[in-house]
Amino acid sequence: MTGLLEEIKALAQLREAQGGKWDNIKPEYAARMRAQNRFHTGLDIARYTANIMREDMAAYDADTANYTQSLGCWHGFIGQQKMISIKKHFGTTKRSYLYLSGWMVAALRSEFGPLPDQSMHEKTSVANLIEELYTFLKQADSWELNHLFRALDDAREAGDRSKEQELISKIDNHETHIVPIIADIDAGFGNAEATYLLAKKFIEAGACCIQLENQVSDEKQCGHQDGKVTVPHEDFIAKINAVRYAFLELGVENGVIVARTDSLGAGLTQKIAVTNEPGDLGDQYNSFLDGDEVTSASDINNGDVVIKQNGKLVKPKRLASGLYQFKPGTGEDRVILDCITSLQNGADLLWIETEKPHVGQIAAMVNRIREVCPDAKLVYNNSPSFNWTLNFRQQVFDAWEKEGKDVSAYQRDKLMGVEYDNTELGQLADEWTRNFQRDSAREAGIFHHLITLPTYHTAALSTDNLAKDYFGDEGMLAYVKKVQREEIRQGIATVKHQDMAGSNIGDDHKEFFHGDAALKAGGKDNTMNQFG
Repeated sequence: MTGLLEEIKALAQLREAQGGKWDNIKPEYAARMRAQNRFHTGLDIARYTANIMREDMAAYDADTANYTQSLGCWHGFIGQQKMISIKKHFGTTKRSYLYLSGWMVAALRSEFGPLPDQSMHEKTSVANLIEELYTFLKQADSWELNHLFRALDDAREAGDRSKEQELISKIDNHETHIVPIIADIDAGFGNAEATYLLAKKFIEAGACCIQLENQVSDEKQCGHQDGKVTVPHEDFIAKINAVRYAFLELGVENGVIVARTDSLGAGLTQKIAVTNEPGDLGDQYNSFLDGDEVTSASDINNGDVVIKQNGKLVKPKRLASGLYQFKPGTGEDRVILDCITSLQNGADLLWIETEKPHVGQIAAMVNRIREVCPDAKLVYNNSPSFNWTLNFRQQVFDAWEKEGKDVSAYQRDKLMGVEYDNTELGQLADEWTRNFQRDSAREAGIFHHLITLPTYHTAALSTDNLAKDYFGDEGMLAYVKKVQREEIRQGIATVKHQDMAGSNIGDDHKEFFHGDAALKAGGKDNTMNQFG
C-alpha cells in the first residue's frame, strides 16, 4: 500500500496536469479518502481474505496453537462492533474471522419473518448479508482513520512534528477491519447449477470461504435437529465442483471450500447411489443402507427396490416418505467416508456436525481421516445448541467415575444446578470448557472454532435485562447504569453514536466539498461533546 505522503505527491501531480481545472481539489483530502476506501469491490475483498485464510491454514499446520476463531453475526453493525472490539483489546485482527450463519439469516433476515433452519429463506439474503457485513467493516476502517486524520490535523496545528510523524506512521500501517467470512450456503439451494450461481453471488459480495453441507437441498434441516437426509457422494462432489468453478471464474484462485457432513446424526438418504462395480464409491455408500436379505422372488413386494450388497440381494428399508434408512450405528463410518471423499475431490476444510463438544470423540474421527488425508483439518461448530455446562460437568463426572473417584456427592442428571457452580467438579468442568478450543485444536485437528449464533442470544439476553429493569423500578437508571455508564468506562465507541454512524466523516467531507461554507453537525451544540 502506498504511504500517505507518497499518495499526496502523486495526486498533486495529477491535479497539476489538469491545467487549473482541479484547483479546488486538495490532494491530501483525496489521499485521505483513498486510504479510507482500500477495497473497491467484493472481489477485491474475496481475493485479499482468501490469501489470509491460506496463510492461516499453513500457520496452523506448522503449530496448532495458531487456530482461528469467529462469532456468527446477523447484521453488519454486529460484525463491525465485534472487529472494533477485537482490535481495541488485542491490537490486531489476526486469526479472527466472521461467521455467517444460515440459521441466523433464516431466523432474523428473511422477508417471510422468522423461519426455522430449513433453507426456506430467500437464497440471495445470505449474499446480501455478506455485502452488508463488509460495508460496515469498511466503514470501521474509515471511522478509525478519520480519527487519526483529525489527530494529525491537531498535531500540525500545534506544531508537534514528532506527533505528526507518529500519526503518519499509524496511518500508513493501519490494519484493516476486513477479515475472512466463512459463509453458509446450506445444501446449495437447489441443483449444482443453482449452487454455482449462488456461490458467485457470495464471492462477488466478498466471501472467500463457502461452507457446503451434504444434506438434501429440499429436505435441509438444522444440524442439531432430527430428520436430516444426506445425498450420495456424487451429488455432493458436483456441488463442490460448482463452488470451485465459481471461485475460478471470478479469479479467486485461493477460495476456500468447507465440506460439512451431517452423517453422524442423519439416518436417512434420499436415493440409492449409482454403482458400477463392487467397492466403488456408490457401492460403499449403499453398503450402509439398512435392509432385508432377499432369498426368493416372494420376498419382493410391489414397488420394492432390490440392490446387491456385499454379494447378497437386499431390499433396502424405505419409509412412507420414499426415503431410505441407514443401518443403526453407521454414522461415524459414514462421516469418515464423507470427509475423505470430500478432501480427495476439492474441499479444503471439513466440518463434522456432532451432538456434543467432546475432544475425544472428534479426535477419534479426525485420526481415522488423517490415515488417508494427513493434512485434514476442521472447522468446528461450538454450537449454542449444546448445553455446555451440563456436557462438561457430565464429562468430568464420567472421568472421575472411571478413575474410581467418589462421585456420590453429585447427581449426574442434575449437574446443571446452581448448587454445583462452586464445587470441585463444577470448577474443573469450567476449566475444561475454557481449554476446549486449545485442546481440540491440538488433539483433534480443529483449525477454526466458531459459534454459529452467539449474537442471537446476546441480543435477546441484553434486551431482556434492559427491558426488565427499565420498565420496572429502575426506570432511566437501568439504561444509564448498565449501558451508558459502562460504555463510557469501558471505552465503547458507540457511546458517541453519531460519530460511530459517520457524522464526523460526513463533516470532514463537507469541508472537503464546501470549504469554509460547510455547515457541520459537530459544533458546540452537538451533545456528543458531553462525552469528551
